[in-house]
Amino acid sequence: MSRAVAIVGSGPSGCYLAQALLKAEPDLRLDLIDRLPVPYGLVRYGVAADHQGTKGVIRQFERLFERQGAGFIGNVSIGDDVSLDDLRAAYDAVVLAAGLSADRALDIPGEALSGVHRAGRLTRALYEHPDAEPLPELGSRVVIMGNGNVAIDILRLLAKTPEELAGSDLGAGPTAWLAASRIEEIEIVGRSPAAAAKFDPVMIKELAKLEGVSIRVVDAGVGDDPAAAKKIAALEAIDGHGSGERRITFRFGLTPVELSGVDGRLQEARFEDRQGEPLVLPCSAFITAIGFAAQEGLPRDAMIGGAVDPEAGVIDAGLYATGWFRRGPQGTIPDNRADAQRLAERILADLQTNGGSAVKPGRNAYPAWVDAVDYQGWKRIDAAEIAAAPQNRCRAKIASRDAMLALAFQKKEPQQ
Repeated sequence: MSRAVAIVGSGPSGCYLAQALLKAEPDLRLDLIDRLPVPYGLVRYGVAADHQGTKGVIRQFERLFERQGAGFIGNVSIGDDVSLDDLRAAYDAVVLAAGLSADRALDIPGEALSGVHRAGRLTRALYEHPDAEPLPELGSRVVIMGNGNVAIDILRLLAKTPEELAGSDLGAGPTAWLAASRIEEIEIVGRSPAAAAKFDPVMIKELAKLEGVSIRVVDAGVGDDPAAAKKIAALEAIDGHGSGERRITFRFGLTPVELSGVDGRLQEARFEDRQGEPLVLPCSAFITAIGFAAQEGLPRDAMIGGAVDPEAGVIDAGLYATGWFRRGPQGTIPDNRADAQRLAERILADLQTNGGSAVKPGRNAYPAWVDAVDYQGWKRIDAAEIAAAPQNRCRAKIASRDAMLALAFQKKEPQQ
């Protein structure tokens, strides 16, 4: 019997790793385990709803399950439904590819005020994650703290007209929420100078397609190397774009100091520039897009801190990490592919070294996964979403976990 490998997380890093492993060793018994009833993680719930080209990688990942023999075990939470120790006992290798889904805190006074929102929570609601909180009221003046791609995604979606969302998979609820918003001004603020901003210049250039906005860039500065020069050039290209009523302003080199308000409600954000000079921005909403941390249940910091070889992704014998879970919140979806290919070589080498040890049972250790969704269950959800898509959308996501499970188990044969 072939070796059994479990990958915890079915987002890009997990799927790329599964591809690399099964390409090299097609006989592996490989399962991708996810706490959600649906696969693809970041692609489904992190990539912006209007970036369907990026989401197209899902077609590549489908081959894992339809041609390469990978199994999908959805709606199973490590720590709740099965312990990590039990999983390691059942599989010859376990890989943590769960990403980083918790928002990093700013740790400044006033962060608990009503009107302060974290990017991960907001995007989960926008992209209809089953565990999302309701979409908040943002008011007329929004400040976005952060200058990475997530911040630009939020900016772009908040600034778009309903017509500009055609072809996306943004749901009816989020679409109505955006259409009803009273936003007049969006300020996007970064700590670093523009030359060191984390965004992709392509994301900035895309803003030049927006209608109904006017864009201003304050003190972009200069870039001393080719990568920095591209960022500066992209900002210069959009500076002065449009004459619409919704105003967008880019600011750089500002450190957040305090958020303040009245009766528990946010009213303004205080910053300091690099010379220590203060700047106060009135705001009805303050959105932090400053990075991510590990979800509860998987103590990433302790694991990576005590890892046998963190650079190679080896936490312990038979236990590995890849993607953002290994290296932190940096890099794009293609970066996950290179990371996964390197780790696949290490895992296969370790499995060969331990070739004399007893083969573990894999999924057969859990003959009755409670409420586990298999790949065919996911395809029933997928088909229902595509069939329900309105005329100007590519799908209508099902936001309720219970509704997903009802569809997934609709035709599932009872276990013997």
